[in-house]
Amino acid sequence: MPLSYVLVNVELGSEEKVLKEVRNVPHVKECHRIYGTYDMIVKVEADSMDELKEVITWKIRRLPGVRSTLTTIVIE
Repeated sequence: MPLSYVLVNVELGSEEKVLKEVRNVPHVKECHRIYGTYDMIVKVEADSMDELKEVITWKIRRLPGVRSTLTTIVIE
């Protein structure tokens, strides 16, 4: 089952709103605010790579307040 961790940067002041919205996205297993270069980390698990791509591209990256993302795909 494909698994990904997505690091997310959000607009200043929209952290709580984006966190709440991301947690409601199907296939998101965990979402946490973090300190550092990125504002949050999201664990996404799907049934296929195509489904994983769809969730990240169309459901997470397109949320209002999301500025940029860095996607990592787990290999083991």
